[in-house]
Parts: sequence; C-alpha cells; structure tokens
Amino acid sequence: MKSAKIFVLFILLPIATVEMQFFDFINVFFDKDVLRPFDAKEFKEDLRKSLYGQHIALETIHKSVSWFMKDPNPSKPLVLSLHGPTGVGKTHVTKIIARNIYEMGEKSKHVHKFIASYHFPNKAHAEMYEPQLKQWIIGNVSSFPHSMFIFDEMESMNPHLIDTIKAFLDYVSDVDGVSFHNAIFIFLSNAGQNVINNITLDFWREGKDREEIQMYSKEMETKISQDIFNDGKSGFWHSCLLDHHLVDHFIPFLPLEERHVRQCVLDEMTNMNIAVDHNLVNKALREIPFFPPDEKIFSVKGCKTVKRKLQLNI
Repeated sequence: MKSAKIFVLFILLPIATVEMQFFDFINVFFDKDVLRPFDAKEFKEDLRKSLYGQHIALETIHKSVSWFMKDPNPSKPLVLSLHGPTGVGKTHVTKIIARNIYEMGEKSKHVHKFIASYHFPNKAHAEMYEPQLKQWIIGNVSSFPHSMFIFDEMESMNPHLIDTIKAFLDYVSDVDGVSFHNAIFIFLSNAGQNVINNITLDFWREGKDREEIQMYSKEMETKISQDIFNDGKSGFWHSCLLDHHLVDHFIPFLPLEERHVRQCVLDEMTNMNIAVDHNLVNKALREIPFFPPDEKIFSVKGCKTVKRKLQLNI
C-alpha cells in the first residue's frame, strides 16, 4: 500500500522533479554510510573499554559529543583540541567517536582526516592549499552537514591554513550559503605535552591518585592554551584561532603508566590472535622506554610501539 502511494505521488509531479526525487529516495534508502542512532550510554561504555588512563578525556569528550549530538540546533560546530604526548590515545579516540556517530565508523566518507606533514608538506605553498581546503570543507558539509574533520599535527600546520579553517568554526549563520553548525572539527597536537607531563608527574610525586587530576587541576587547561599561545614555532600561535576563542575544549591526554601500556599489549595480542602469555607481555614491556630516567613511571611513546615490540618477542 505504501509503495502505491509513493507511485501516485511520483506521477503527479513534473518529470524532472520525479526523476530527482526518485534517485534521492533510492540513495537515502540504500546508502549505508549514514549517521547511526546516537546512544550516549553506549558511547561512554565504548570510551571506558577502549581508552586507557585518560579519565579527563573520557569525561570531557563523552559529555561534549553527547550534548552536541542531541542538540537539534547547535549554535556553532563542535571544536575539540586534543593535546598530549605521542601514543596516548588522541588518534584512537577519534576512531571511537566516529564509530559511535557513523554507520561505517572511521571508514565513513564523511570522516575527513588531514595530516599536516602529508597533505600540506610545503609551507611555502599555503596559498595553493588554502582554496583547495576551503572548497573541500564547504563541498562536504553542503552535501552532509554532520561531517567530521580531523586535523593532525596542528603544531606544524601553516597558520594561514588554520585561519582558513577558522572561518568555519565561528557562530556565523553560514559561509558561502552553507551552515557548519552540525559539523565536528577535531585538532590533534603534541603541543602542551610538557605542561601535561609535568602536572601528572607532580601528582605522582605528591602521592596523589592519577584520577584526582582534573581539567582545572593546577590550571591545566589554561596552561595548555598559554603554552600553545607562547610557542613562537607553532602554527597555532601565529593563527587567529586562539584569539577568537573558537576551541570549545583543550583536552589533555596524560602520559601512560606501565599498567595502561600492559592493557595495550593484551589488546594487541588479541588483535594478532596470540594466546594470552604474561611472560610475553613482560618481555614486550621491558623493551618499552619509560621516564623520568630514575623513576621510570611513564611510557615515552605511550602504546605506539607495542605491536613492534610484540613482533620482536614472538
């Protein structure tokens, strides 16, 4: 009965309109690369199971993404800036976000990732990259308003390119007739890692639990933004992004302790179809460098080299 109603509707429309609406209907009906029903509880559980040692990032990302996804009329795009040393989960958490928003997860055509050193290798060619980047963002958001854009190595990106992105992050109603209020922008950077590492180490030396560290602890979020702002070599510093306060949250990712890296090793063993072998886990951990030199509390590279260390010891 429903199909009959659709057919009647089509024959009453002009031919050109019928053709356009028919193919729109077919695309929507068969396209699997769409938004999935967002479930805040499932999202939090996924973060809890998949992200190790990052209680601040877990809570902040869960709340900010959940509120944004259930807001029918956001006043601006969601803009998150993730900071911390290498291998601590910044890239990994973008995959968790993507798989909770899109049916095809990180492989969705609506998830766009840019790596400064790869996509914009020559800073002298910024004038060539700018219009390409602008058109790419506008084109994708105009066709799918809930697009996600991930920019890695933000500290190395040409400030002119960052200023190009800035135009899409503001409270303006639209840019070139396109609204960006439903889009998500995520910046990844090692900038601010010294601030984060020092505060985490201070808590450990003071005998405090890691979980006591909060965004406001020792003014961490403020110090991260100040550290970025005062870094004359950073693209962030030279851009107007910070001046206009368009980043919703500067989120710290803490350095990982051995217990967190151990969890990464066990996960990687599962991914590699290796039976749990704690002797093998210990061998891999012994080859991973930790700092400071005397205490050896935090992994120098987080979980980044876990797979390679396992392969050497199998």
